[in-house]
Amino acid sequence: MRLGVILGDVRKSLPPAEHLDALLRQVEAAQRNGFSHITMGQHFLYGDLRWLQPIPTLARLAAELDEHVTLATTIVQAPLYHPVMLAEDLATLDILTRGRLVVGIGAGYRRDEFDALGVDYTQRFRMLEESITIMKQVWTQDEVSYAGRYWTVQDGHTHIRPFQSPHPPLWLGAMGEQGVRRSARLGDGWPVTPEIRGPELVRLMSLYEDERIRLGRPLVRNPLRREIIPAASTEAAYERFEAMAKERLLAYANRQLATRDAGELDREFREVARKETFIGTPDECVRQIAEFAQVFPVDPILVRAQWPTMSGDDVVAYLDDLGRDIVPAVAGLTPVDRVVRV
Repeated sequence: MRLGVILGDVRKSLPPAEHLDALLRQVEAAQRNGFSHITMGQHFLYGDLRWLQPIPTLARLAAELDEHVTLATTIVQAPLYHPVMLAEDLATLDILTRGRLVVGIGAGYRRDEFDALGVDYTQRFRMLEESITIMKQVWTQDEVSYAGRYWTVQDGHTHIRPFQSPHPPLWLGAMGEQGVRRSARLGDGWPVTPEIRGPELVRLMSLYEDERIRLGRPLVRNPLRREIIPAASTEAAYERFEAMAKERLLAYANRQLATRDAGELDREFREVARKETFIGTPDECVRQIAEFAQVFPVDPILVRAQWPTMSGDDVVAYLDDLGRDIVPAVAGLTPVDRVVRV
């Protein structure tokens, strides 16, 4: 089993030069500690927090990486782009990475981003499907003609093919039943979010597998977004995660993420942490990961190393802890090929 890093946001007050330096330190530390994936999400007009845009940032990072490291967008909000523009940007990035790109895309969830960019928020899922259809044509055909509900391309002569054939793998984000079916149908992996827990995860992952089988598509192991929090004691691990993440998770709740509840986070943060992380001593974390991998076909696990409250030194120390205590211990784990259904 492999581990990857999600590059997150920082406070806008952090000078841009310091932001870049901290980002490069984080990537170097992740690479040195054996992480296999460097991934990055996306937001627009984010107020007091800063997201660097993923496509240009990952192009810059590609020059820093060893050959064993894969880059991924997790996720790009496809409805906010013209699909030809997005397809060409991503094909270019795949070339710059020499075929070490995974394209994570989704519909987005913040209405104010859509309003600011003049895109109908209520149409985002239909737009996502149409966008994927057009992008695959741009990546695989010499000429594209498509008359859709949202975009029309007439006699478009393509000029950029991805490095990978037919195109980079697609991780298609989803948080509900309809989205999971869409991911099984159109994508090559479903990035599982930490808020999907227990019986609901069994149900949705089983649904994903059933849809893949129905369509004659191969079963895959899906990337899992989940924090791993090791510390000298279980109590210290909970304290570490609360200091790292509580403020930011509350900010998600206040920024229209429907799966986050500010009241629950404020009242029952440790219970949320217990359900959504691998947390405790290093041995406890490894045991939890091993038990999870015997039920769910997941790989890689994507952790967020940098939260807005953390300094660059904090981030490097966290990655060093994982590299010493977790990465080697889980490297020998082989997840199940299919979800274990009870």
